[in-house]
Amino acid sequence: MNIRLQPVSPPKTDALLTPINLTNETLLHRKQNLMTAMREQHVDSVIIYADREHGDNFEYFTGFVPRFEEALLIVHQSGKAYVLLGNENMKMAAYSRIDVEAIHVPFFSLPNQPMKDDTRLEDYFQAADISTGKKVGVIGWKLFTSTSYQNQYLFDLPYYLIDTLKHLEIELFNFSAVLISPEKGIRTVNDANEIAHFEYGAALAGRSLLDALDHIDLGKTEIEIAGLLASGGQPQTVTTICATGDRFTDAVVYPRNKAIQLGDKMSLTIGFKGGLSSRSAYAVSTASELPVKEQDYVAKVVTPYFRALATWLQTIQIGISGDFLYQNIQTVLPQEDFHWELNPGHFTATEEWLASPFYPGSTCTVKSGQIFQIDIIPSVAGFAGVSAEEGIAIADKDLRIEIQKDYPLVWERIMRRRNYLKKELGIELSEEILPMSDTLAYYRPYLLDKTAAMVFK
Repeated sequence: MNIRLQPVSPPKTDALLTPINLTNETLLHRKQNLMTAMREQHVDSVIIYADREHGDNFEYFTGFVPRFEEALLIVHQSGKAYVLLGNENMKMAAYSRIDVEAIHVPFFSLPNQPMKDDTRLEDYFQAADISTGKKVGVIGWKLFTSTSYQNQYLFDLPYYLIDTLKHLEIELFNFSAVLISPEKGIRTVNDANEIAHFEYGAALAGRSLLDALDHIDLGKTEIEIAGLLASGGQPQTVTTICATGDRFTDAVVYPRNKAIQLGDKMSLTIGFKGGLSSRSAYAVSTASELPVKEQDYVAKVVTPYFRALATWLQTIQIGISGDFLYQNIQTVLPQEDFHWELNPGHFTATEEWLASPFYPGSTCTVKSGQIFQIDIIPSVAGFAGVSAEEGIAIADKDLRIEIQKDYPLVWERIMRRRNYLKKELGIELSEEILPMSDTLAYYRPYLLDKTAAMVFK
């Protein structure tokens, strides 16, 4: 595989991206899938927790998050559902995408807001039909994936909730896997409507990133460039990164009033619901502007990384195991040499990281309808990082036909991206791979040179 840096026309982006809403049919199907899994696993009820940072499983069914408060969604095998809400979210129950009965729980409100109701917390659970003898699955936001038997009894909800539930005469266990398990989690597979919905966020991230890259220049500040990353007031799934030179000085993790200087290492990341775009490189025009010991950055760091990225794109397909992809990346980018620590890719959805099937020994298989983030992060001593993180969807023939028929503008963007990758970057994708962002695999190692990018030949 011949990889080189050369002049490349940048990808085109769509200035008129339009969000696509989830349909009532999609939301109903989500609830039906949950109820089917509950019946199969003999679970009477599920309790889904939400706060601002951990509201995605809750939002998956209701369509909203409780913002600055806490909330619970309780779904019974019968289909009856309750939302337990604080003072400022009670009004949201009327907008829930599934039918729910609202129960006001002042405990979920902000500190020192009115809490005149003297009802005990356990009484609220009983009002939502959590009663003696039931098998109740608790869904927080993560999987505890070591081999300990006790992991099904680890809970990531606030203590006061779990403590109350444990005082009820119910069988309580961690049921997060039903939604986010990389093997059969309901949320890991998307229909055409969901893929079109998430494509908006992924495309928005790519467009914002490219705009920021095009405005990088010496003397501009992190805050100036970061202002180009935010777009449309859309909720961001990760902390925006725009850092030049040394990061985290004075423990600051947000963009600073720090000017870009020649030779700086630089990182940019923006993520919206559906996708994230990230780049790490140098603020230079040519290798000669780097310190002598770092002038072989492209040869020693970027080229091996791009070989791995190409391998990832040429390996991923329906039916392969997570271990198979992991071992392919390990072969071309040995972990012991390039020191990447995270899984080389993961599911993405409303949140940036849902779960990952790509780990040693994984028997999880890639399925049609899954959306992945390419997330390989090498760390080579003495050099800047390298990153071209973007998202793709996997779709079989029937799903591709459905997307093309129901969402022609989304399909047009997907095909434009595939053609760009083939003609400009030399990457030919299998029919199953749908680029979710215009900037997939587009990487400039020297950020002050807006014309040159890595290509595969």
